[in-house]
Amino acid sequence: MNLQVGQDTLQAACFYVLDDQDATGQGRLLIYDRNWVVTKMKPPAGSKVSADTLITLYAKKYGE
Repeated sequence: MNLQVGQDTLQAACFYVLDDQDATGQGRLLIYDRNWVVTKMKPPAGSKVSADTLITLYAKKYGE
């Protein structure tokens, strides 16, 4: 899913402590969230965590 949808989905589930990172390791800023696709998240999807847990979404640009 694209990064914007991922963030929206997490916020709808009451998770607001979110971070996003460039999954390629290039350190780019993820400015326009709809141009990025989530490749993994930490903690992994399906993990049971409290609402104040930091959730990091790793994404790369479409086509990479």
